[in-house]
Amino acid sequence: MPTDVRKPLGDSDEVAEYLNVPKRTLDDWAHRGIGPRYSRVGRHRRYRWADVEAWLDEQANGGTAA
Repeated sequence: MPTDVRKPLGDSDEVAEYLNVPKRTLDDWAHRGIGPRYSRVGRHRRYRWADVEAWLDEQANGGTAA
């Protein structure tokens, strides 16, 4: 999803799709405390896209990109 049209907060379905992982994997990461940061809004998990991008940057391995 392009950054300029993205909503400020993503739900689990949107973030799972963006990361190309099953929603169940995202749920498991949240339970284990190893996935992107999220906030609770009532009973719902919401992700700030900046937190998702920061988490994704931390996962980078290999390559030569700076």
